[in-house]
Amino acid sequence: MDGPSSGPPPLPRRLGAADLPHETVALARALIGKSLIHDLPDGPVGVRIVETEAYPAGDAAGHAFIGQTRRNSPLFHDFGRVYVYLGYGTSWLINIASESHGIGAGVLFRAGEPVWGIEAMMRRRGKGRLIDLASGPGKLCQALDVDKRHDGGDFFGGGHVWLGEAVRPPGEIGVSIRIGITKDADRPLRFYERASPFVSGPKKLSP
Repeated sequence: MDGPSSGPPPLPRRLGAADLPHETVALARALIGKSLIHDLPDGPVGVRIVETEAYPAGDAAGHAFIGQTRRNSPLFHDFGRVYVYLGYGTSWLINIASESHGIGAGVLFRAGEPVWGIEAMMRRRGKGRLIDLASGPGKLCQALDVDKRHDGGDFFGGGHVWLGEAVRPPGEIGVSIRIGITKDADRPLRFYERASPFVSGPKKLSP
């Protein structure tokens, strides 16, 4: 069984809304290397964010493109709202609202490097290899035990799902087209940590 060679670092400082850029594309890039953590009764589980996708206002691939609905309403709330939806009817996906109130836009968390609560994530995922735990948006949510219950929360409001500062600086950040979409598919709005083994998608998109 693959696992960490030493214990995890201390939990990072929680980030506030003022610590991150309030613009979708800049936010997607800035989140690389930051921490995504869920405080659970048995202890925290969390990852270093290694891959994101931006869905800015007016993007035909974004859930906000059709206007505000009951389902996508968190994307139109204040910066930092949690938006969780069921992708392809099978997997939960977690996003952050990335603009000011009334402007529908978001950033999808696509993959993470497991750092905290790795054994719990392995049990939840039924996987014994570290590299398989959170290398995709559905895997990430399953590993972190995130689902529809967390939709509409606030990453910066002191809740159980939160963002923390980086435990180590990110490596070189790569940019590519997004994965698994058909509308506005040629826009370079996917950001990832180059050389990270934990990113998702075809290797040709992550040179």
